[in-house]
Amino acid sequence: MNSRRNFIKAASVGLAALQLSPTILQAQPLPPPLLFDFWLWARPNDSESEAVLKKRYQSYKDAGVRGIFFENYSVKHFQLAKQYGLETHRWMWTMNRGEKELLEKHPEYYAVSRSGKSCATNPPYVNYYRFLCPSHPDVPKYLEEKAREQLEKEDVDGLHLDYIRYPDVTLPVNLWQNYSLDQSTELADYDFCYSKFSKEAYLKETGIHIDQVDRPDQSPSWRSFRYRQINKIVNRICEAAKDYQKPVTAAVFPTPDLARRIVRQDWTNWNLSGVFPMIYHGFYKEPIHWIGTAVAEGVQGLHGKFPLYAGLYLPDFKNLNELKEAISLAKSNGAAGVSLFGETEFDQQTIALLQSIR
Repeated sequence: MNSRRNFIKAASVGLAALQLSPTILQAQPLPPPLLFDFWLWARPNDSESEAVLKKRYQSYKDAGVRGIFFENYSVKHFQLAKQYGLETHRWMWTMNRGEKELLEKHPEYYAVSRSGKSCATNPPYVNYYRFLCPSHPDVPKYLEEKAREQLEKEDVDGLHLDYIRYPDVTLPVNLWQNYSLDQSTELADYDFCYSKFSKEAYLKETGIHIDQVDRPDQSPSWRSFRYRQINKIVNRICEAAKDYQKPVTAAVFPTPDLARRIVRQDWTNWNLSGVFPMIYHGFYKEPIHWIGTAVAEGVQGLHGKFPLYAGLYLPDFKNLNELKEAISLAKSNGAAGVSLFGETEFDQQTIALLQSIR
């Protein structure tokens, strides 16, 4: 499971929008932020000593990090991070749920490919790819309940959604060789979701039997339907979060176009407090300057609905100068900040770099 981002994941015109905050969402636009925010994705390890964690969180604070997205809930990590004034958000796997109990009790919850393979028994690409079907009538309620379990914790400042999409119908080109695939066209084994629940919901909405469509992968209405099934789940969770007066953010694919095309993810139509596109340029065989292009596309697509923070993958950078270039490109193209993923032990050089950019 720890390989998950190594496998796939790889303000601006618009910041008349809500900013991340553990306070209630407000109806009126806020002024642009005075600072450029830094965030981190992290996997808490409870075996680490308090002394090690204090040193780490002090370095984050010194560098100007605003908050951390923790993949697991850890009282020790959350409380120590808060001692240093960092926001603590719970990073939650959403559509990708491979819990043994759920697989055994509700295999019908899982998404099905165009070739008829269920994620419950035949997950695509890797064994942990166990995506749910958003059209199953019980799945939205189940995911709202999972979100509420995290939101109700007093030391959780917000919820950060991940895997809020379908399996990749097309992988980033840099990964094709890893699976001996040519995904120049959409292959049936990776095109989701064709469960009976999705087919029935689509038929009810459009009057069309998707099984009778000659090229379903080319149907605009079928594609739009699937976007909206995910949108409904995200926005249901966002609505639930209002009960706790806490923000909801999401890690998404790099640009609105790429997200829709390769994972059926329509994130510009979500009711978030902020979005974190994973602009992992190495995954797409793109140069560093593509980060600025991707940020600009996202900012333009949002039209000021909420702020965008560029997600950067640290192993893709050879040195601090490259990282500085990437952050500067994100900032100049309208990002409200960046989030970093990778080894994030900050030395004095890294602290100085981040301080200089803010």
